[in-house]
Amino acid sequence: MSRLIEILREIVGLFIDDGSLAIGILAWVAIVALVLPALGLPEVWRAILLFAGCVVILIENTARSARRARS
Repeated sequence: MSRLIEILREIVGLFIDDGSLAIGILAWVAIVALVLPALGLPEVWRAILLFAGCVVILIENTARSARRARS
């Protein structure tokens, strides 16, 4: 039974690393959707900032995962 649980955890781990990427992306989308329109930024800049923020979050998450894998 414990072997089955271990296998299931590995499968879930393939799709959900640590949750921080999903939380970071959701937080960034919320910021872009709620805060940036209040600042009066044009839509094209909001789109650029949304994309750039998602890329930064992805790079940071990947770098953190790589550091963990080396340790």
